[in-house]
Amino acid sequence: MHLNSKLTRRLAAITIATCCALNRVAGADSSLQLGAAAQGKPLTMKFKAVDGQQVDLSKLQGKVVLIDFWATWCGPCVAELPKVKEAYEKLHPKGFEIVGVSFDKSKKDLQSFIAKEKMTWPQYFDGLYWDNIIGKKYGVEGIPAMWLVDKKGNLREMEARENLASRVEKLLSEN
Repeated sequence: MHLNSKLTRRLAAITIATCCALNRVAGADSSLQLGAAAQGKPLTMKFKAVDGQQVDLSKLQGKVVLIDFWATWCGPCVAELPKVKEAYEKLHPKGFEIVGVSFDKSKKDLQSFIAKEKMTWPQYFDGLYWDNIIGKKYGVEGIPAMWLVDKKGNLREMEARENLASRVEKLLSEN
């Protein structure tokens, strides 16, 4: 009986620890909702951003949205930032939005970086590095990766780094 109750307590402790760990990962954003990603099809993405705001791509219909998969520790990502910021400053008034998906481990480092760089768009953060939930779901194996969603909410491009501003302008000009 003693051995059995010890084993039962140990199993209960393991179960509780496992549930807590899973809740921390999933609970990084309990509002997280992701649909399939297929070019030409609607992209569903909902989450709570690092600054607390709710992000829902369906509420951005009528705008062109860049989904920017990146990290502060990624040299090529940081090198792309001036182009991204320039496109945003020029095209945001015309209906261009950006949603960042950060592969960072440290929330503090991410928050410091986005404040320093004046990145005003929302950022997804779960602290899971290459196991980032959104990145895993969408098969993102390298960053920076930039996707464009058109005004109807359809995923139009999954490789939008080259000539970003002109690609956005083209999508903004569509009815």
